[in-house]
Amino acid sequence: MEDYHKPDQQTLQTLRNIANRLRINSIKATTAAGSGHPTSCCSVAEIMSVLFFHTMKYRPEEPRNINSDRFVLSKGHAAPVLYAVWAETGYLKESELLNLRKVDSILEGHPVPKQQFVDVATGSLGQGLGAACGMAYTGKYFDKASYSVYCLLGDGEMSEGSVWEAMAFASYYQLDNLVAILDINRLGQSDPAPLQHHVEKYQKRCEAFGWNAIIVDGHSVDELTKVLSQPRHQPTAIVAKTIKGKGIPAAEDKMGWHGKPLPKEMAEGLLKDIQARIMNSNKRLYPATPTEDAPPVSLRNVRMPSAPSYKLGEKIATRKAYGMALAKLGRYNEHVVALDGDTKNSTFSELFKNEHPERYVECYIAEQNMVSIAVGCATRDRNVVFASTFATFFTRAYDQLRMAAISESNINLCGSHCGVSIGEDGPSQMGLEDIAMFRAIPTATIFYPSDGVSTEKAVELAANTKGVCFIRTSRPENTVLYNSNEDFHVGQAKVVYKTSDDHVTVIGAGVTLHEALAAAEMLKKERINIRVIDPFTIKPLDSKTIVEHAKATRGRIITVEDHYYEGGYSARTQAAF
Repeated sequence: MEDYHKPDQQTLQTLRNIANRLRINSIKATTAAGSGHPTSCCSVAEIMSVLFFHTMKYRPEEPRNINSDRFVLSKGHAAPVLYAVWAETGYLKESELLNLRKVDSILEGHPVPKQQFVDVATGSLGQGLGAACGMAYTGKYFDKASYSVYCLLGDGEMSEGSVWEAMAFASYYQLDNLVAILDINRLGQSDPAPLQHHVEKYQKRCEAFGWNAIIVDGHSVDELTKVLSQPRHQPTAIVAKTIKGKGIPAAEDKMGWHGKPLPKEMAEGLLKDIQARIMNSNKRLYPATPTEDAPPVSLRNVRMPSAPSYKLGEKIATRKAYGMALAKLGRYNEHVVALDGDTKNSTFSELFKNEHPERYVECYIAEQNMVSIAVGCATRDRNVVFASTFATFFTRAYDQLRMAAISESNINLCGSHCGVSIGEDGPSQMGLEDIAMFRAIPTATIFYPSDGVSTEKAVELAANTKGVCFIRTSRPENTVLYNSNEDFHVGQAKVVYKTSDDHVTVIGAGVTLHEALAAAEMLKKERINIRVIDPFTIKPLDSKTIVEHAKATRGRIITVEDHYYEGGYSARTQAAF
């Protein structure tokens, strides 16, 4: 490389010394904890040393500085080596590493964002690269900033399909600010990885997906500093051949050591041996200061500029009202972005794309990756993210949704075509399990709007609600029920039909609310009065209002929903009593 300036020998030796200190602290921490993955840490010691103390530009005193390079440890079980890195920078006290995995320590067994140097939780393998893609896309296309994104993957997780979804996404969008480092240490948990040490096969697979793939000795700081300094014109995969348990002679390249700490007596002798490999060097290495070119962003108070413009009695599908609301919100906040999985003409996110093409991301039919992209785009509060597809297709991404909650991510999802109301398309297209799925996500808020006005309000509320928000929309056109000045709140139900002598309270949402209202008119002719409630949000459910009106109607309550009973709002309503 013409523009490569090889580090001096003192720098290279210091990087080797840091790598060995990372090994020492990883072994100490896991031995003290009595659990953990020291061999998985030791295979990446040189990679982490070169990345954090030669390549990356960041502010160690401010881990989430918006201008800094990003790092994602996709092989999250190697968390102790990441913690050791941040102790090396001075951000963590070295003594804190010995609290690894303790109940009162922030240093959990896998990375979580309660640690300020972690943007996304990892540990459920195969998801880190997708989140890194979201960060890289944001950096290149939204922030137009110079920061890079680095993602360290294990060879075992290369069997996950979501990794290759992310690979395809990165090359399609030419994310030349993204570097994936593959730790090819040959061994999985219970068996060798499928390709073992055939690094050429990994290289060819990455190249087939449109990446620049380079094979290196993952324990050579000379090779790593060189390859990580190369100019990039496409996403780069560094295929690093490593030895699992490197530096631990009894465990090097041997099965049976995954997830096992070293016994105390064994560790004590080994630590002395590794310490002896550290050569004297007076040189201290500091990360380079990042270029300050990421724009400031404020995501506070993302509001619609005006009330909905619907008229009582007009008909519109809530899926279309969603697209119209999203486009409207995007007009007045440049940080609202939309993702879709090649269903934009069904979810109506195409209305957003038509108005704001530079803030629309087509993720194609790769729902797992789409959710990971959304999580990545939302990190460091850079964007208000909305991702949409059919409600049923989000079930494919359940693990990504679960990890989004653990990541403390603020993302908004719209699932259209819910329930049997889509009719002739058949059960494969019907969202009948989605409410149950999102109810189980601890940080989730579930909106179930029933007309154009409530849909627009749901979009606005979701944009300002922390956690994972899910908006459930329907295909059929239904009547607008609410005045444009109707006020909506999370966790507040609406009584849409009542008399002074109601026999029963009926709860309906979406299309079933309209069916309940139709039933109320029919029964009225037979002098049977019913009360009808629109829950608006299923989670949190307005239990107080529901119980109050059930008592007022002689303790009788009927729920009508377009969802399986298990996990739906019928089951949730029953739990309120």
